[in-house]
Amino acid sequence: MRLGYREEDGARLGTLLWEFGPGWRMISSAVLGGGVGPRAWVLNAQVVAGYSRMDPAGHLASLAPPGEGVGMMTAASVSRRVTASDGGVQVVATVGLRVPTWAAAPEGAPDPELAPMLGPPPVGTINIVAALPVAMTDAALVNAVMTVTEAKTQALVETGFAGTGTASDAVCVAVREEGAEELFGGPRSTWGTRLARAVHQAVREGAEAWRPDDKE
Repeated sequence: MRLGYREEDGARLGTLLWEFGPGWRMISSAVLGGGVGPRAWVLNAQVVAGYSRMDPAGHLASLAPPGEGVGMMTAASVSRRVTASDGGVQVVATVGLRVPTWAAAPEGAPDPELAPMLGPPPVGTINIVAALPVAMTDAALVNAVMTVTEAKTQALVETGFAGTGTASDAVCVAVREEGAEELFGGPRSTWGTRLARAVHQAVREGAEAWRPDDKE
Protein backbone atom coordinates (compact mmCIF):
# COMPACT_ATOMS: atom_id res chain seq x y z
CA MET A 1 0.00 0.00 0.00
CA ARG A 2 1.47 3.33 -1.06
CA LEU A 3 0.42 6.82 0.06
CA GLY A 4 0.92 9.69 -2.36
CA TYR A 5 -0.22 13.28 -2.72
CA ARG A 6 -1.39 15.55 -5.52
CA GLU A 7 -2.43 19.20 -5.85
CA GLU A 8 -6.00 19.52 -7.07
CA ASP A 9 -8.76 22.13 -6.72
CA GLY A 10 -6.44 24.24 -4.57
CA ALA A 11 -5.88 21.48 -2.03
CA ARG A 12 -3.24 18.87 -1.21
CA LEU A 13 -5.04 15.55 -1.50
CA GLY A 14 -3.89 12.03 -0.68
CA THR A 15 -4.21 8.81 -2.64
CA LEU A 16 -3.79 5.26 -1.38
CA LEU A 17 -2.77 2.66 -3.93
CA TRP A 18 -2.66 -1.10 -3.38
CA GLU A 19 -0.84 -2.93 -6.16
CA PHE A 20 -2.00 -6.52 -5.89
CA GLY A 21 -0.65 -7.67 -9.25
CA PRO A 22 -1.98 -10.68 -11.19
CA GLY A 23 -3.88 -13.58 -9.65
CA TRP A 24 -6.56 -11.64 -7.79
CA ARG A 25 -10.32 -11.45 -8.21
CA MET A 26 -12.37 -8.70 -6.61
CA ILE A 27 -15.94 -7.69 -5.86
CA SER A 28 -16.61 -4.02 -5.36
CA SER A 29 -19.32 -1.37 -5.24
CA ALA A 30 -16.86 1.29 -6.44
CA VAL A 31 -17.70 3.59 -9.34
CA LEU A 32 -14.53 2.52 -11.20
CA GLY A 33 -13.97 -1.21 -11.68
CA GLY A 34 -17.02 -2.20 -9.65
CA GLY A 35 -18.69 -5.58 -10.01
CA VAL A 36 -16.86 -8.92 -9.99
CA GLY A 37 -13.77 -9.87 -11.96
CA PRO A 38 -9.97 -9.97 -12.16
CA ARG A 39 -8.40 -6.78 -10.81
CA ALA A 40 -4.76 -5.85 -10.19
CA TRP A 41 -4.96 -2.72 -8.01
CA VAL A 42 -7.21 -0.67 -5.72
CA LEU A 43 -7.09 3.12 -5.57
CA ASN A 44 -8.68 5.16 -2.76
CA ALA A 45 -8.46 8.83 -3.73
CA GLN A 46 -9.18 11.78 -1.47
CA VAL A 47 -11.22 14.55 -3.08
CA VAL A 48 -12.26 17.98 -1.87
CA ALA A 49 -15.24 18.29 0.46
CA GLY A 50 -18.33 19.16 -1.55
CA TYR A 51 -17.02 17.25 -4.60
CA SER A 52 -19.40 17.86 -7.49
CA ARG A 53 -17.76 16.48 -10.64
CA MET A 54 -20.11 14.42 -12.79
CA ASP A 55 -17.37 12.14 -14.17
CA PRO A 56 -16.03 10.35 -11.06
CA ALA A 57 -15.05 7.19 -12.98
CA GLY A 58 -13.07 9.19 -15.52
CA HIS A 59 -11.51 11.28 -12.78
CA LEU A 60 -10.38 8.17 -10.91
CA ALA A 61 -9.07 6.58 -14.12
CA SER A 62 -6.86 9.62 -14.68
CA LEU A 63 -5.26 9.03 -11.27
CA ALA A 64 -4.94 5.24 -11.54
CA PRO A 65 -2.26 2.97 -12.97
CA PRO A 66 -2.92 1.12 -16.24
CA GLY A 67 -4.88 -2.11 -16.39
CA GLU A 68 -7.98 -3.34 -14.61
CA GLY A 69 -8.51 -2.19 -11.05
CA VAL A 70 -10.91 -0.65 -8.56
CA GLY A 71 -11.17 3.08 -7.87
CA MET A 72 -13.05 4.71 -4.99
CA MET A 73 -13.03 8.21 -3.50
CA THR A 74 -13.63 9.97 -0.21
CA ALA A 75 -13.44 13.46 1.26
CA ALA A 76 -11.90 12.03 4.45
CA SER A 77 -8.13 12.12 4.81
CA VAL A 78 -6.73 8.85 3.45
CA SER A 79 -3.51 9.43 5.40
CA ARG A 80 -5.52 8.50 8.52
CA ARG A 81 -6.36 5.04 7.24
CA VAL A 82 -6.72 2.25 9.74
CA THR A 83 -5.41 -1.27 9.17
CA ALA A 84 -6.41 -4.51 10.86
CA SER A 85 -5.75 -8.20 10.34
CA ASP A 86 -7.17 -11.47 11.57
CA GLY A 87 -6.08 -14.98 10.63
CA GLY A 88 -4.69 -13.98 7.23
CA VAL A 89 -7.37 -11.41 6.39
CA GLN A 90 -6.05 -7.88 5.81
CA VAL A 91 -8.34 -4.83 6.02
CA VAL A 92 -7.79 -1.12 5.42
CA ALA A 93 -10.53 1.43 6.17
CA THR A 94 -10.76 5.18 5.71
CA VAL A 95 -13.48 6.60 7.94
CA GLY A 96 -15.37 9.86 7.46
CA LEU A 97 -18.49 10.34 9.61
CA ARG A 98 -19.70 13.93 9.52
CA VAL A 99 -23.06 12.75 8.09
CA PRO A 100 -23.87 9.22 9.35
CA THR A 101 -27.01 7.90 7.70
CA TRP A 102 -29.56 5.20 8.52
CA ALA A 103 -30.06 2.89 5.55
CA ALA A 104 -33.85 2.77 5.96
CA ALA A 105 -35.13 6.32 6.39
CA PRO A 106 -38.84 7.25 6.35
CA GLU A 107 -40.16 8.31 2.96
CA GLY A 108 -39.94 12.06 2.57
CA ALA A 109 -37.42 12.49 5.39
CA PRO A 110 -34.91 15.27 4.62
CA ASP A 111 -31.54 14.01 3.40
CA PRO A 112 -28.78 15.49 5.60
CA GLU A 113 -26.35 15.19 2.68
CA LEU A 114 -28.54 17.61 0.66
CA ALA A 115 -29.49 20.00 3.46
CA PRO A 116 -28.28 23.63 3.18
CA MET A 117 -24.82 23.93 4.72
CA LEU A 118 -23.99 26.80 7.08
CA GLY A 119 -20.41 25.72 7.58
CA PRO A 120 -17.80 23.70 5.67
CA PRO A 121 -19.10 20.98 3.32
CA PRO A 122 -19.54 17.57 4.99
CA VAL A 123 -16.70 15.11 5.12
CA GLY A 124 -18.05 11.61 4.74
CA THR A 125 -17.62 8.11 3.34
CA ILE A 126 -16.33 4.90 4.87
CA ASN A 127 -14.24 3.03 2.30
CA ILE A 128 -13.20 -0.51 3.16
CA VAL A 129 -10.73 -2.74 1.31
CA ALA A 130 -10.29 -6.35 2.44
CA ALA A 131 -7.94 -9.03 1.10
CA LEU A 132 -8.34 -12.75 1.78
CA PRO A 133 -5.70 -15.34 0.83
CA VAL A 134 -8.25 -17.82 -0.52
CA ALA A 135 -10.48 -18.21 -3.57
CA MET A 136 -14.26 -17.78 -3.29
CA THR A 137 -17.32 -18.52 -5.38
CA ASP A 138 -19.34 -15.57 -6.63
CA ALA A 139 -22.01 -16.32 -4.03
CA ALA A 140 -19.42 -16.35 -1.24
CA LEU A 141 -18.08 -13.01 -2.47
CA VAL A 142 -21.55 -11.48 -2.25
CA ASN A 143 -21.86 -12.98 1.22
CA ALA A 144 -18.49 -11.44 2.15
CA VAL A 145 -19.73 -7.97 1.17
CA MET A 146 -22.72 -8.52 3.45
CA THR A 147 -20.34 -9.50 6.25
CA VAL A 148 -18.23 -6.37 5.73
CA THR A 149 -21.34 -4.20 5.90
CA GLU A 150 -22.70 -5.90 9.01
CA ALA A 151 -19.37 -5.60 10.82
CA LYS A 152 -19.07 -1.93 9.83
CA THR A 153 -22.54 -1.20 11.17
CA GLN A 154 -21.80 -3.04 14.43
CA ALA A 155 -18.73 -0.86 14.94
CA LEU A 156 -20.70 2.34 14.32
CA VAL A 157 -23.49 1.37 16.71
CA GLU A 158 -20.96 0.44 19.40
CA THR A 159 -19.19 3.81 19.06
CA GLY A 160 -22.44 5.76 19.33
CA PHE A 161 -22.93 6.99 15.76
CA ALA A 162 -26.59 7.23 14.73
CA GLY A 163 -26.38 5.48 11.39
CA THR A 164 -25.51 2.33 9.49
CA GLY A 165 -22.85 4.14 7.48
CA THR A 166 -22.85 7.09 5.08
CA ALA A 167 -24.71 7.46 1.80
CA SER A 168 -21.49 7.11 -0.23
CA ASP A 169 -19.68 4.19 1.43
CA ALA A 170 -17.76 1.81 -0.84
CA VAL A 171 -16.35 -1.67 -0.33
CA CYS A 172 -13.89 -3.93 -2.12
CA VAL A 173 -13.13 -7.55 -1.23
CA ALA A 174 -10.14 -9.18 -2.95
CA VAL A 175 -9.58 -12.95 -3.10
CA ARG A 176 -7.19 -15.24 -4.94
CA GLU A 177 -8.10 -16.50 -8.41
CA GLU A 178 -6.53 -19.92 -7.95
CA GLY A 179 -7.24 -22.61 -5.39
CA ALA A 180 -10.21 -24.44 -3.92
CA GLU A 181 -13.11 -22.01 -3.72
CA GLU A 182 -14.65 -21.23 -0.37
CA LEU A 183 -18.43 -21.66 -0.56
CA PHE A 184 -19.39 -19.30 2.25
CA GLY A 185 -18.45 -15.76 3.34
CA GLY A 186 -20.94 -15.15 6.14
CA PRO A 187 -19.91 -14.07 9.64
CA ARG A 188 -19.92 -17.63 10.99
CA SER A 189 -17.97 -19.19 8.13
CA THR A 190 -14.25 -19.87 8.52
CA TRP A 191 -13.10 -16.83 6.54
CA GLY A 192 -16.17 -14.68 7.07
CA THR A 193 -15.67 -14.59 10.82
CA ARG A 194 -12.07 -13.44 10.37
CA LEU A 195 -13.20 -10.85 7.86
CA ALA A 196 -15.87 -9.59 10.26
CA ARG A 197 -13.44 -9.21 13.14
CA ALA A 198 -10.88 -7.35 11.05
CA VAL A 199 -13.45 -4.97 9.54
CA HIS A 200 -15.01 -4.35 12.95
CA GLN A 201 -11.62 -3.54 14.46
CA ALA A 202 -10.62 -1.15 11.64
CA VAL A 203 -13.93 0.71 11.46
CA ARG A 204 -14.29 0.94 15.23
CA GLU A 205 -10.79 2.36 15.58
CA GLY A 206 -11.44 4.79 12.75
CA ALA A 207 -14.78 5.87 14.22
CA GLU A 208 -13.27 6.42 17.66
CA ALA A 209 -10.46 8.52 16.18
CA TRP A 210 -12.59 10.43 13.68
CA ARG A 211 -12.61 14.21 13.94
CA PRO A 212 -14.99 16.68 12.27
CA ASP A 213 -11.99 18.46 10.75
CA ASP A 214 -10.78 15.20 9.17
CA LYS A 215 -9.43 16.74 6.00
CA GLU A 216 -6.09 17.91 4.68
